[in-house]
Amino acid sequence: MSRLQQLTHNEAGGQRGTIKTLTFAIMHFTVAFAVTYALTGDFIIGGLVATVEPAVNTVAYYFHEKIWLRLAPSKATTSKAEPAESIVC
Repeated sequence: MSRLQQLTHNEAGGQRGTIKTLTFAIMHFTVAFAVTYALTGDFIIGGLVATVEPAVNTVAYYFHEKIWLRLAPSKATTSKAEPAESIVC
């Protein structure tokens, strides 16, 4: 399996995680452009900020998600409590 396939089809997020990241990027580009254009009135500056800032932020978001998935409690630590009969007093 290629490195790209490993990144987009991992056990933690799978292809859904990749799609989620891409849709987040599209939303972020749109918001970044709209806010910058509203503040400056400059189409070019809005485009530059909308390209650079979300691109960097999207990469950071991807790694942020991977870290949170690793920090999630394991199934062993979140299993149901032992039945009352097995507790020794």
